[in-house]
Amino acid sequence: MTIGSNGPEDETPAHGTPGGPGPFSEDEIAAVTGPGPADDLDEVEAVAIEEDSDDTVPDLETSFEKLITKSRKLSADRIRTVIESVLFVAERPLSVDELFMATGIDRALIAEAINQLSGIHRDGISGIVLYEVAGGWQFRTDPHSGEYVRRYLRVKPQRLTRAAVETLAIIAYRQPVTRPEIEDIRGVDCGAVLKALMDRKLVKILGKREEVGRPILYGTSREFLEFFALKDLSALPTLREFHELTQEHREIVEKETQPAPAAAGTVDTLADPGFTKRMEKSAAASEAALEELEEAMEAADRTQKVSSSVLDTPPKPVMGEEGPKPE
Repeated sequence: MTIGSNGPEDETPAHGTPGGPGPFSEDEIAAVTGPGPADDLDEVEAVAIEEDSDDTVPDLETSFEKLITKSRKLSADRIRTVIESVLFVAERPLSVDELFMATGIDRALIAEAINQLSGIHRDGISGIVLYEVAGGWQFRTDPHSGEYVRRYLRVKPQRLTRAAVETLAIIAYRQPVTRPEIEDIRGVDCGAVLKALMDRKLVKILGKREEVGRPILYGTSREFLEFFALKDLSALPTLREFHELTQEHREIVEKETQPAPAAAGTVDTLADPGFTKRMEKSAAASEAALEELEEAMEAADRTQKVSSSVLDTPPKPVMGEEGPKPE
């Protein structure tokens, strides 16, 4: 018998605990588990968690009124942070009305908060810039950081072919426009280009024209405005501005292709307000020096005439003049 044992009862293994005594007796276990074998627990069905049925739809109008009441107590700084958070998680540009429906904040206060956010998140200052795009507001990455963002996301910049740009420009300026009208302007078939633009959701079908054949009318989409970061179609440059811009680019190219070297610092020099005064002084000094030179030449001519008369030597004939005739 081992020292410290409690007698012969310790040699009997306890229920469910091989190799040693159990902490509870069989009577205590039965009192807790109840009658019946423990396998009966497997037949007990799991408690189902009831989900909200259609009859328990929340009252959105009542909750929105509560949201409006709560939003009236927010400070100006808190309103700005709320609008900033909603715009950050939005997947598309949000208008002031959509922000009002999401937050319950007064539209005037939303516009003021957007104005403050535009000053904080602006191009060249912040890595995230707030743009007014497609009739709404959206956070976008800074264009100057585009190369690094694309490298991290492992995406290539989206580019359009020349044919796609030409077709898209015709649709943007002439919409609603039909395919025959586009092909009449470009002079080539545009079926494949139109399909590619529609696949990229830059162009959409607006309807059909009420004429023979009912041709399909095409126009630009909301994604077109987002792709080119335009507020609306009125933000497109006019044809006159486009022509002037093209002419300006042509002049720049011609200047760059000329072999004449460009003077360093010419623009800065011309922009100096004291440059004109210095030029005027320089011109006056040049005129004074020219007058002195003329006076010196006249004095030298008089001296030559006096010397010739004293030495009694005829002056040398000037080139072009006939010499003395022989007798």
